[in-house]
Amino acid sequence: MEAHTVTTVVKPTARALFTVKAAAEYLSFGRSTVYELMASGDLPYVKVGRSRRIRLVELDAFVAQLEPQSK
Repeated sequence: MEAHTVTTVVKPTARALFTVKAAAEYLSFGRSTVYELMASGDLPYVKVGRSRRIRLVELDAFVAQLEPQSK
């Protein structure tokens, strides 16, 4: 008798919260730019203990409000 192996492929789910490093990668910015945006209030974040996390919806809203440059 042959043994059959069943493999299940699980698609990764969309991330709900991003670290500053992951948010910087998502936005193609440097980490210091993300910290500056958070400090200025342009990029809302949540605190979990001592850690700051940025919600995916906030990242997408930030990108959506950016104005294209005409020059």
